Amino acid sequence: MEISSSALRLPFLFLLVPLLLFFLLSPWNPLHNLSGGGDSAGRRAQFPPKSLTSISPPPAEPRSPPRRDHNSATARNPLDPLTVGEIHRVRSILSSYQPFLRHFPSIQSMSLDEPDKSRVLGWKSGDPIPSRKAFVIALLDNQSHLLTIDLDSGRVETHEISSGSGYPMLTMEDVVAAVQTAVSYPELEASAAARGLSVANLSCISPSPGWFGPDEEGKRILKVLCFSKQGTPNFYMRPLEGLVMTVDVDRREVLQFSDTGKGIPIPGRANTDYRFRPGNKPPEMERINPISMEQPRGPSFTVTDGHLVKWANWEFHLKPDQRAGLVVSRVVVRDSETGAARSVMYKGFPSELFVPYMDADEGWYFKSYMDAGEFGLGATAMPLVPLNDCPRNAYYMDGIFVSADGQPFVQSNMICLFERYAGDAAWRHSELTVSSGEARAKVTLVARMAASVGNYDYTFDWEFQTDGLIKITVSLSGMLMVKGTVHDNMNQVQNQDEMGPLVSENAIGVVHDHFITFHLDMDVDGPNNTFVKVNLVKEENVEGKTPRKSYLKPKRHVAKTFHVVNPSRMSRLGNPSGYKVVPGGNAASLLDHSDPPQLRSAFTNNQIWVTPYNRSELWAGGLLVYQSHGDDTLDVWSQRNREIEDRDVVLWYTLGFHHVPCQEDFPVMPTVAASFQLKPVNFFERNPILTARPVFEEDLPVCRPSESASII
Repeated sequence: MEISSSALRLPFLFLLVPLLLFFLLSPWNPLHNLSGGGDSAGRRAQFPPKSLTSISPPPAEPRSPPRRDHNSATARNPLDPLTVGEIHRVRSILSSYQPFLRHFPSIQSMSLDEPDKSRVLGWKSGDPIPSRKAFVIALLDNQSHLLTIDLDSGRVETHEISSGSGYPMLTMEDVVAAVQTAVSYPELEASAAARGLSVANLSCISPSPGWFGPDEEGKRILKVLCFSKQGTPNFYMRPLEGLVMTVDVDRREVLQFSDTGKGIPIPGRANTDYRFRPGNKPPEMERINPISMEQPRGPSFTVTDGHLVKWANWEFHLKPDQRAGLVVSRVVVRDSETGAARSVMYKGFPSELFVPYMDADEGWYFKSYMDAGEFGLGATAMPLVPLNDCPRNAYYMDGIFVSADGQPFVQSNMICLFERYAGDAAWRHSELTVSSGEARAKVTLVARMAASVGNYDYTFDWEFQTDGLIKITVSLSGMLMVKGTVHDNMNQVQNQDEMGPLVSENAIGVVHDHFITFHLDMDVDGPNNTFVKVNLVKEENVEGKTPRKSYLKPKRHVAKTFHVVNPSRMSRLGNPSGYKVVPGGNAASLLDHSDPPQLRSAFTNNQIWVTPYNRSELWAGGLLVYQSHGDDTLDVWSQRNREIEDRDVVLWYTLGFHHVPCQEDFPVMPTVAASFQLKPVNFFERNPILTARPVFEEDLPVCRPSESASII
């Protein structure tokens, strides 16, 4: 039977940085940049030379990674994303498709329709690529069309009109249309003038509306909120409180205009600018000199055919995705004893994000965002910043996505790949009876993607260690979404608990949560796995042969669990091969299960779920999330009570953050992160990096600073 676990629910709250989930009119890459110099798909990535005679000083400005020619790229792996040529072919097929001859639909998303898992697992490099297919979600006449297109035959293979609740992911064109409709509405000009502003002084954004009942049925709507951009690029700190417009996206019509906050001042612009300028006053601290990890022989990883990553004892497929952002697939690790490649995971990616705000006011109650399914993590990814997001010698990967008219566009440098060394040890030991200690440097490989969804930035790291461990980290930064208030000091507030914390004059930081649910298709030594619960229980020393009164003892049984094992693969000592989930700091949703936002995000009712593999069950909030009712979620699938023992199973894990804002979050929040680990358990016969070579002085060049360090 399918299972879930609330075992990670904690009796206290982690006050961590937030992850606001609504969409800003950010500069998505337009329909260009489809050609340029540099590597093209199918070629091995060119890294720095394997020898080094001198070390040059870093350039004055970070160098941008080279652009790649995507026009000539071809798929080399069954899991490779759609190429530019394939996207053009899909559009051509749909343009001549009979149901769309009268009017070409809006393409809400287009992605690879992956081959059956068994075919992918049986494929080897050099084999013919299985038939390439595209999965398209299109909108026409307010209906969601789900189509599978066979690229080899050039025909539409399946076509279904969705009968469930919910709409597809929004496009940039949807967002632009909603904001243009709102800013041309006459009453907005009057509301702006009442605050001493003109419409030209405003920046308006379009958060998703959630779903709150039948009044919102039968039409796609967006909420539009406005801010003053006078004197600052950080307009999020200057809301026109109480002003909310509801827009029919398709009819381009303002359905409702509400302005209940004309007496609330707009927070000031002082100290809101977050950009670096040479004349900025630095913080009162001693200067930190530049630091960089040098690799005199270049990186140790390779990227072949654009997506196949090989590093140390790891190999995996890495690709961008318009909805999930970053997807890792076919993750295998080499056995330290035999050298054999052993499967760990078939596919892993962030499946959904849920961010509810804890304010029931008219202008706030609907703020309960689901970023992946409403706006797309890949679609909102911005180019990573060399030397600051990613270190020198990082490898960058572009995303090739699709706009509403079916044309491809490039999301440049949205993923980076790099090796990390922070001075930590992979293992160490010193002994009094031995003259010297032993230690091994810990070097890891990181695949990184950052999504800038409106005012919030989330960075996703998949970090691979040579001991077989995979660490998944989500880091949060960006701006708060603040609520305007007449108060500029907490001593003016009689009931402080009801109002929420002031983070600046006339600006309240509204309490909210962030939940990120990961889809982890674990294939530990093959598809058929079992979830095993390991409890630590106290045992009494009843025999009393020693002074000890109690001790801990692990007890195992097949049920709800934190271990994924393959019962058909045993170690030499008779232990089943496995991986375990190692949770970090976490938080659970405290919303009522009947609350509309929680109905839609019922996948956060538990931190851990296990379901049998189903190729159609990818998105924890359902395929069509926008304005959905919660009738196609992970919670609904789990109620089918299917068998999971010794089956191909999928593990779902949710990271959670509670955020009670504070002044340090203003005007941009310092990064805070949470993580969990997938750790081998009896997978290897012994410590797999026991015989790893230490690093010696002669392995590294001598780098001397331009000025001698002060010694006190």
